[in-house]
Formats: sequence, C-alpha cells, structure tokens
Amino acid sequence: MTGKPDLQVTAPASFYRDAARYAAERRSIFGRSWLFMAHISELQREGDVVSATIAGYPLLVVRTADGLKAFHNVCRHRAGPLVDEDRGHCGGSFTCKYHGWSYTLDGRLRNARDFGAASGFDPREFGLVPLKVETWRNFVFVNADMQASPLAGVMAPLDLKLGARSFEGLVHAERRTHDIACNWKIYVENYLEGYHIPNVHPMLNDQVDASRYEVTVEGAICFHHAPPKTPDASVYDGLWAFALPHLGFNSYGDDGIMLERMVPVGLGATRLVYDYYLPPRIASDVQAKQRILGTSAIVTSEDKWICEKVQANIDAGIYDTGVLSPRHEAGVGWFQTYFTSSTEPKGT
Repeated sequence: MTGKPDLQVTAPASFYRDAARYAAERRSIFGRSWLFMAHISELQREGDVVSATIAGYPLLVVRTADGLKAFHNVCRHRAGPLVDEDRGHCGGSFTCKYHGWSYTLDGRLRNARDFGAASGFDPREFGLVPLKVETWRNFVFVNADMQASPLAGVMAPLDLKLGARSFEGLVHAERRTHDIACNWKIYVENYLEGYHIPNVHPMLNDQVDASRYEVTVEGAICFHHAPPKTPDASVYDGLWAFALPHLGFNSYGDDGIMLERMVPVGLGATRLVYDYYLPPRIASDVQAKQRILGTSAIVTSEDKWICEKVQANIDAGIYDTGVLSPRHEAGVGWFQTYFTSSTEPKGT
C-alpha cells in the first residue's frame, strides 16, 4: 500500500506520545512562529496589558507611549511572573509578583527592590527578554524569534481571500476555554478536515453541505469551505482558515469572527482558547450572541469527545500508522509534512 504514489501514510503514533518530540516542537515551532495574543482594542490605553502562556512560553504585550511592546512574562531575578491575568492594566510599570523587582513598560529594570549592594551588578543587563510584536488587521501577534520574517507575509493568502472585508468596529464579546486530553496535533488535524462531519457533528451536518467541503492550501494558510445548505441554515458563512502553527479563523460573515488558539499545555493536553469578536449589535443582543456561542459549544464538545478517543486509542499501543484520504485529508497531510519537517527530537 505504501508504495502507491497517491497514498500518503500518516505520521506514526509515536509523534503524539513522545516527550522528546514535544520538547522539540516547543522550541522549533512555537519558539519561532507568530502567535496570536489579542485585538488592538484590548490595548487602547498606555499600560493596558495582555498575557498568555502558549506551549509553556509565558508571553505579554503592553501598550506604551511609543506603541506596542512585547516580552516574556518572566522576571530576570528568579523567574517570577510579572502579569498574572489574561488582560488588565499595569499602570506605568511591571512589578514581579515574587520579589518585587519592577520594570518600565519598555522592559528596562527600574528597581531591584531591597537587593542590597552587589559588586558588578549592572541593572542595564537585567532588562526583560523582548519579543517581536506586529499587527495584522488590528490583531496582535508576537514571535520569540527576533529575526522572524514579517507577519504580513504569513497572512498574505488570508488577506487576499478576505479582500475588502473589514474587522473594524468589532468588539471582544467573550472568551471561552476548553481543555482536551489529547496531543495538540490530534486536535489540529481534526480541525483540518471535514471528512468526520457527517459522523461526529449531526447539527453542523444539517447546516452545511459536507459533500462539497473543500480544502486548499496557500503558503502557511489552509482554507476550508463548506457552503450552507440554505442561506440562513448556519451561523457560519462557510469559510474557515487555519494559520500555522495553531490558529483557526471561524467566520460568521457580517456577524463577526472567532479566533481559535489550539494551545499545547503538555504532551497529552490541549487548551482551546476561543476569542469572539462581534459587531456591537450582536455582542449586546443576548439571543443573537447565544446563537453563535451555543453552536460553537456543541461542535466543540463533539470534537473534544472524538479527539480524546483518538488519543486513548493511540496510547493503547495498537495503532501505528494509517493512510490519508486524497479527497478529504489534504490539509492533514500538509500539516503532518509541516511538523515532521520542522523538527526532529534530540533525545534531551
């Protein structure tokens, strides 16, 4: 079977169970990729700050007098946290929650509280570790690789697809999180195909035409399209997009968008972070908002169930490799090629 040119073998089961591979993915994928943090509306005032931990990396973005700055959320003294909430306001400085060292908003050490005289201690050498920060259509991203290629190049295929569609005027209506007991790649692969919709998602299957589900890949973006069965059948407008390494764009047409972070929190644990950005007319309408959030919750619960079953079966040690459908699973093949070529575990 494996010798046939049109048949792609899946990644082996060890790729979803091996701790060394997961450590390598953290370094080589999440340590070098653009990671979504917030919408610019969440960082309006000087001192507004957002934070997130993604694949074990604690990250923060702050509004300064000179624009956005981003840092690792790690004090240079003994690794205490500077920010311990998803979003908030820090005033004119960061103060470590552990020993009280404080930093200016541009990352300079301002005060090593009650540190004492120490020969050779130069505060200029203990500023916060910076991150690269850029925006795309008012969404804020960071990258730990200060030499990373511009974000605009990564998002260019999605820009072309969106055309004149604008996210101006949207408000952050809600954040919901869902914990799933599976390796992050299992959930991403589930997101990247519609093959399972008739079997796993009865409500969604009633709303969209899964027989016409299409997947196309352009650069770092994988597009999905499934037309609604009737114009008012679904809250979705039939367009989904996935940006490497872990961000989903779920479009509701004129009713807004949901950005979905698929966040590794360990070898066999994934947290979904859903940020809903909706027009004020939808965000303030309880019924309209619930129609979107309720549909999303049902689909997620179904995905959670199947992904956890897949992980359990992989952990059972019976399954090693399978094959990918050339009709339905091109996105999965693209993603597996990406993560297998991006890194190899070093055995550390």
